[in-house]
Amino acid sequence: MSKSIETTLLLPACQDGGGETENACRRWLRTVCPCCCRKPGRHDDDDITDTLETDWLHPGMSVVVSPPPPLPPAELLLKVQSIDLMKSQSGQNRTEHHTHLYQSDNLVIRRGQTFLMWITLSRPFSPDSDKLHLELKTGPLPTVSKGTHVIVPLVEEPEDGRWEAAVVRQEGSKMMLSVSSSPAAAVGRYELTVETNNASGQTVSVRDPANDVYLLFNPWCEDDAVFMDSEVERQEYVMNDIGRMYYGTRDQIGARTWSYGQFDDGILAACVFVLEKSGTPPSGWGDPINVVRVISAMINSPDDRGVVEGNWSGSYLAGTSPTVWSGSVEILKEYHKNLGSPVKYGQCWVFAGVFTTVLRCLGVPSRAVTNYSSAHDTDVSLTTDIYLDENLDPIDELNGDSIWNFHVWTDCWMARPDLPPGYGGWQAVDATPQETSQGTFRCGPASLAAVRSGQVFLKHDAPFVFAEVNSDKIYWQRKIDGTFSQIYSEKKLVGHAISTKAVGTDERNDITDLYKHPEGSEQERIAVETASRYGSKAEAYSSPTAEDVSVEVTMDGEGPKMGSDAGLTITLRNSSSERRQLVLHSQAAVMYYTGVHKATVRKDETEVDLQPNEVNMLDWILEYKDYKDQLVDQAALMLTLSGRVKETQQVFATQFSFRLRTPDLILKPIGKAVVGEKMAVEISFTNPLPQVLKAVIFHVEGLGLLNARKIHYGDIGALESASLTEQLVPSLPGPRKLLASLDSRQLTQVHGVTDITVEGKSDGAL
Repeated sequence: MSKSIETTLLLPACQDGGGETENACRRWLRTVCPCCCRKPGRHDDDDITDTLETDWLHPGMSVVVSPPPPLPPAELLLKVQSIDLMKSQSGQNRTEHHTHLYQSDNLVIRRGQTFLMWITLSRPFSPDSDKLHLELKTGPLPTVSKGTHVIVPLVEEPEDGRWEAAVVRQEGSKMMLSVSSSPAAAVGRYELTVETNNASGQTVSVRDPANDVYLLFNPWCEDDAVFMDSEVERQEYVMNDIGRMYYGTRDQIGARTWSYGQFDDGILAACVFVLEKSGTPPSGWGDPINVVRVISAMINSPDDRGVVEGNWSGSYLAGTSPTVWSGSVEILKEYHKNLGSPVKYGQCWVFAGVFTTVLRCLGVPSRAVTNYSSAHDTDVSLTTDIYLDENLDPIDELNGDSIWNFHVWTDCWMARPDLPPGYGGWQAVDATPQETSQGTFRCGPASLAAVRSGQVFLKHDAPFVFAEVNSDKIYWQRKIDGTFSQIYSEKKLVGHAISTKAVGTDERNDITDLYKHPEGSEQERIAVETASRYGSKAEAYSSPTAEDVSVEVTMDGEGPKMGSDAGLTITLRNSSSERRQLVLHSQAAVMYYTGVHKATVRKDETEVDLQPNEVNMLDWILEYKDYKDQLVDQAALMLTLSGRVKETQQVFATQFSFRLRTPDLILKPIGKAVVGEKMAVEISFTNPLPQVLKAVIFHVEGLGLLNARKIHYGDIGALESASLTEQLVPSLPGPRKLLASLDSRQLTQVHGVTDITVEGKSDGAL
C-alpha cells in the first residue's frame, strides 16, 4: 500500500531546474523521510510525480503535488531605501560633537554622546509589527562579544552610557533616530548597516562607504576616561591645530610654531590607518591607556615600520632633514599614501609633533612638552652615570647614559583606573625611540603625579621618565680590583624649564613643578631617594640607619560633612628609645572620582619632635573656605603626607582619601497609599553650605508610585531649609520605594528614599 505525501513545492521554479529551489525541495522531502533524496532529480511539470517516486522516494510511496500557497505581498517587507547621517560640517551632529572642523565627508562623532540620523523606508514603520536595529562593525573580524560588532537596538526610553536608538520623529516612510553610544566604545572607523525584520522577512541595507562613521574619544563626556572639565583647556589641547615647540638650552630657549593640522583633509583617515597598521586588536581601542601606548610605538619606525624614521647622523640626503618639517600633515599624508612606508627623517620634536596630532585627532587632550638638560638613562638605574678609570679619564664603552640639551615628548590627559587614586590627569608619553618598553620602542603613559613623588613602580615607564627629569648625575671611579666606587654626584643638573605652550596664548608655560618638587628641596630629595630604591643602583644612596617612625591618618565616625571644616587626625609614632626630629610635609588636593587631581587646596610643613616611644596625635583641619571653590562631583579629597627623620634619614609617606558627606533628603508620605487614589509626599532639605544653591533641581521617581519627574525649584539660600510637596497616584500594590535626589552646581550627591506600602483598591472602588 503506497503512502501519499502532499507537497507544497513551487513547481515553476522546480521546472526551471533552479538549484536553490531543488535544494529546498530535497530539504523538505528529508523532513518527510530522512532516507529520501538519494540522488538529485530535475523536475519537469509533466513527470514530477514519477521523478519524485522513482528517484527520491522509497518503493511503495507516492506523492500528490498540490499548488503552493500564495507568497505574502512583497510590499509588506520593510526595506531601507536611504540613510541620511546628517553629517554636514555645520549641522547639528558635527557642531554638538565638536567635530565641525574635520575636513571629512563622513560622519565624525564622539563616544558617549547622542547623534541624529534619518532613515527612509519602503513604507511607514509600524512599531507593533516591525523591528529595526543598527549594526556598526569595525576591524577585520567584528565580534559582538569584543565590542567590535555593535548591535544598536531600537528602544522607547534610551539610557545614558549604552548603545541604543530611539525614534524622535516620523514623517510617513521617513523616521529620525536619536542614537547614543557607549563612553567606553572602541574608537575608529565603523561600517554602518540597518537591519529590519517582520513576519514577511528580514532585510539588511547595503553597506555604503559614505555612511562609515568615525567614532572618537570625548573629552566633553564626564563618563569618558579622557574627560577634561575646563573648556578653555579643551579648546587648547583638543581643538587647537597650531602649537609651539621649544628647543635650544635652558639658558637659551628657542621656540618655533608647529602645525598639528589634526582637522586637515585626510588626516583623520591617516590617524585611523596608523591604528590599523599597528595590527593590534580593535577591541582594545576603547581604552586610552592602550591606545596611546599603541600610537607611541607606531609613530617611530623600528620594530613596526611606523610613521617616522629617526636620524641623528647629520646626513639626510635620502629624505628630509628633521629641521625642515614645520607640521605633521605632510608626514601623515605621505605615510598613508605610501601604505605605511616610514617617512624620512625625524628627531624628537618631529616624533612629538606627529604624536600630538594623532592624539588630538582621536580626541585625547595632549600637548608637546620640552625638557631641558634631559637625561637618557640606559640601564634603569634612575641615575645618570659617568664611569672613570683609575686616572679619572672617561671609560667611553661604559658611558651609555647621556644628557640631551633638550628633549621633546608629549603629555596626554586621562584617568588612570589601573593606578591608585591621585595618579590620573597628565601622563607623559614619548614616541622617540630611545629605550624599549616590554620589547617595543615606546614610552608611557607615565603619571606625572607618580614621577613627581618618585613612585616609579607605577606603570608605564615611570622610571625612565623620572630619570629624564630628576636623576642625579653620579661619577664612579674604577678601583684596582675592577669594582667602582662613587666619588661625586651632581644633584641639580637634570630637568629644568620643562616647557609647553600656554593655554590660549603663544606664551611659554613652565610646568616643571608638575614633574618635580623645587630643586634641592627636602621633598625633591625624598622623591629621588624613594625612586632610587627601585633602580639598579640603590646603593648610590645611603640607607636609613633605622626605620622606627610611622605615620597614620584616621577619621572620626563617618567623616567630615559638606560645608564644614574637615578634621582628620595624624598619628606619629616613635618606636625607638631615642629622640626623633622630622619635618612633616602635608598637601590636600581635590580629586575627581576617577582619581584625577583637580587642584591643590592646602600645603603645610610642620616640624615635629618625638620623644622616645612617644605617640604624637596632630589635629589636621581643612577649612571650608580652602576647598569650597574647587569641589567637583563626589566631593573627594586626598591628604598626602611625607617626611624624613633627621637622625636616621628614614623617609616615610602615606596618602589618605576621604569625602565630604552630603545631607540626605527627608521624604515624608502624607495620606494613605491606595492604588488609584491620590496621596502626597513632602520633601525637605537643609542647605549645609554657607552659600546660595543656584538653580536647584529635584528628581523624584518610584516604581508603581509615579514616573520619573524633574522639579525646577530655584535657589536655596545659605544654610536655609526648603520643602516641597508632590502629588502622586500609586498604580501598583505592595511595598514600594520612593526615591528623590537634588542637584545644583554647588552641591551634588544628595539623595533620599522612603518606604511606602500601597494597599489594593478599596472595596468601594469600581
